[in-house]
Amino acid sequence: MSLYLALGSPTTEISLDECRAALRDVFDRLGVRQRVLLVPPDYSRFASRAGELSCIAHDYYGERLVDVLPALGTHEEMSEKHRTKMFPTIPAELFRYHNWRTDVETVGTVPAEFVSQATEGIYSEPWPAQLNRLISRGGHDLILSIGQVVPHEVIGMANYNKNLFVGAGGVKGINESHYIGAVYGMERMMGRGDTPLRRILNYAEEHFCPELPVIYIQTVIGPNAAGKSVMRGLFVGDDPECFWRACELAFAVNVTVVPEPFQKCVVYLDPEKFPSTWLGNKAIYRTRMAMADGGELIILAPGVRMFGEDHEIDRLIRKYGYMTTPEVLAAVEANAELQDNLSAAAHLIHGSSEKRFRVTYCPGGLSKAEVEAACYEYGDLTEYSRKYDVTKLADGWNETADGERVFFVRDPAMGLWKYQ
Repeated sequence: MSLYLALGSPTTEISLDECRAALRDVFDRLGVRQRVLLVPPDYSRFASRAGELSCIAHDYYGERLVDVLPALGTHEEMSEKHRTKMFPTIPAELFRYHNWRTDVETVGTVPAEFVSQATEGIYSEPWPAQLNRLISRGGHDLILSIGQVVPHEVIGMANYNKNLFVGAGGVKGINESHYIGAVYGMERMMGRGDTPLRRILNYAEEHFCPELPVIYIQTVIGPNAAGKSVMRGLFVGDDPECFWRACELAFAVNVTVVPEPFQKCVVYLDPEKFPSTWLGNKAIYRTRMAMADGGELIILAPGVRMFGEDHEIDRLIRKYGYMTTPEVLAAVEANAELQDNLSAAAHLIHGSSEKRFRVTYCPGGLSKAEVEAACYEYGDLTEYSRKYDVTKLADGWNETADGERVFFVRDPAMGLWKYQ
């Protein structure tokens, strides 16, 4: 097992040319490969720079790169517009669609005893390690898993083997992984690399996938002094050290500890990246640790037109709404449809303010009745966009024309904000 590359620091800015040179050196050291599979994220993780790194890999391997499987998880299939923007030099015929309901197999089961130990007794069921069959039996001699290490609500820090077991996983594995994270508690995990679910995934990879030729390519992305998103770190390897090194840098780059809680916070959701509350509720769980009791979180969401991108999950969110954690747990206990869709139940917990602060949602494609039925307050997008003009707000603290002091987050996917 090897750490092939560990490059970066909180002040480093890695250029595309530097990425290309570093990756080509790693590929040279890996030796000749004949059937290469790429597993990058989808467009919702465009800022990860995984699209550019995937194009570098395709340029290097050429016809030997035979499959590209975006790790969609439960997300909808990438549109042609998003695919060509994120992967401009990779031919469309190489892309495969991951269907989390039909395209997977269980490669092993993590014992209940281990799951219970890892979760401190909060969850005591065996966990199925599921993978897209193209990964588990595709006959590739190199699998490049590409993505960004960044704070995450389900597992503490995103990427590494989550990209495989969740991003390219199946219904049961995804449902239970999300639920484990939600019940254990987001605040106990977000921004941490060593978490209960990570231990479970590490067990699965070590015991069920030792022969898979996986190399992880992981980025750390953050803003520079001018507010431009830059690559701070690039880590390549096939062992946990690659992930731990990336986690250490991501904590320094992506976690913002604020000296006072937010009485009012405004979060903007880029319409190209956030079509649903399933994705857009990063606005809530990435800021909730910084929100003041009784404060208000205003979410400007011009692209949000649905709750879940999966039809069944969308239906369940509409039916139950973003209740408090005790209410969600009671609903799971009483309703088989939630027991069969634990990722939806977990998402309801993730998107809740726990009635501790107000959430004013301003969507471009959902009605007032739909938003209020989901347990949020509704805000008119035109009115709130006029009051909080994102073209004039700076990231961080702002004072509006009428004297309001607000904290502005331009992209909640890129960090975690917490009160010290």
